Amino acid sequence: MHLLQQYLQRVFYADVRALSLMRIWVAAVLLLDIGIRATDLEAHYSNMGVLPLHVLHANAWNQYFFSLHALSGLWQFQAMLFLVAAGAAVAMLLGYHTRWATAISWVLLLSLQNRNPLITQSGDSLLRMLLFWGMFLPWHRHYSVDARKISPSIDSKPTQYVSAATVAYLLQVAWVYVFTALLKSGPDWTTDGTALYYALSIDQVLMPGGKLIYPYPELLKFLTHATYYGELYLPFVLLIPWRTTWWRLLFIMCIVGLHIGISLTLFVGLFYLISISAVIGLLPTPAMDFLDRRLRVGYGRVQQRWEGLAKSVASPVRVQVNVQWQAPRWAQRIPRKYVREALVLTCLVLAFWWNLGTLRKPALQFPKALEAAALVPRLDQNWSMFAPNVFKDDGWYILEGITTTNKKVDLNQQGKEPDTVKPASVMGLFKNDRWRKYSENYLFSPNAYMRPYYCFYLLRRWNEAHPKQEQIQELSVIYMKEFTLPNYKTAPLQREVLCHCKP
Repeated sequence: MHLLQQYLQRVFYADVRALSLMRIWVAAVLLLDIGIRATDLEAHYSNMGVLPLHVLHANAWNQYFFSLHALSGLWQFQAMLFLVAAGAAVAMLLGYHTRWATAISWVLLLSLQNRNPLITQSGDSLLRMLLFWGMFLPWHRHYSVDARKISPSIDSKPTQYVSAATVAYLLQVAWVYVFTALLKSGPDWTTDGTALYYALSIDQVLMPGGKLIYPYPELLKFLTHATYYGELYLPFVLLIPWRTTWWRLLFIMCIVGLHIGISLTLFVGLFYLISISAVIGLLPTPAMDFLDRRLRVGYGRVQQRWEGLAKSVASPVRVQVNVQWQAPRWAQRIPRKYVREALVLTCLVLAFWWNLGTLRKPALQFPKALEAAALVPRLDQNWSMFAPNVFKDDGWYILEGITTTNKKVDLNQQGKEPDTVKPASVMGLFKNDRWRKYSENYLFSPNAYMRPYYCFYLLRRWNEAHPKQEQIQELSVIYMKEFTLPNYKTAPLQREVLCHCKP
């Protein structure tokens, strides 16, 4: 038992200052996510957009999901929820009533993701899980408003913290990479080493950095194998019980380098920022000692200015609300710590079991009887990024409209005459990564139900923004499919009409 305790303390500890830094980063990314999503309130979250509520419930809804955003199809209602979510994220950033702010942020993020699953990606799952484990982590103890309320002796207390939540957090970060590697079971990753070649052949996600390395097949092969084996084996260094500082720093530097490289080569939205935020809480104590000395100087200056501003705008009226929850008598006999630890460990087992189920092995399948326990809090995860192989088919959209004067226009090209020439930047056709993900899901035949709603949305928005003579009377959503072959070759273009609609 003593050896187990020593192992847990060496391997699964988290420095509370590092957790506080992670809180700030996660809150900042959450605010950025809210801001990006807010530019598409009508399109993605209202009944006037691409996924009205009745279509969501009929085709993309899970019986165990809940969503406050699904209570109304008005964009004004969505705007109110977005403001509440932004307020909670700001409170979490500042560390003001941090646990409540984290819980509210988590609930509203679940609600938002459940409202439109057609635009979600793996980074959303990771952000959701960071908030979930964050509710049980002491990431309010430093660099926060709440820290000012704690006894000054807090600085003299050990900064290393071990609990079921730190175990869950570390394992969550580790298995993201292990499971994504296990799911990459195709020859593109395991033998041929062509995965990165095919990934960079997808013009929808190709970034400038990707264009620079794309012409070098041997480099791409090396990077493919380095990524695959790094994801598969590197996380296990976090479980080594000696020289944990160096192993953690190695893991953090490799993961940060990996995601910076991904962000320079592939269009992945906020995924790289979310992934970097996930490893900040793993910073070891010696590294935080170094950072903390420098952070406290800047934090002290900000605190002085904040206090001066607070005095100058102090309200003459102070309202204090004190809400207490009275536990039932049977619960009062059980220490709250044990209840919390048991809850976290139960959720950890459910989340890990769900990940095992994604490997599609009969003996590892997640039991149907427990689905509600995993899906209500959204512990479900799937890290099948470019797995088992990378898509070989690529292409771009032509939104071909016919005006009242029988003129053909391409809505994707600011009304120019449609042609089949590949745009200079296919990625540039998308407003943001949410729209890119939507267009990817738009192609799959099981999602054919979503096609007419996108078509009608585009047609309506174009006609609302243009005079009568430029309005369109019918619209076709056309996909120019380009299949990638080995050795930098492509198959002949295929023109596919995915949807046709009229006002």
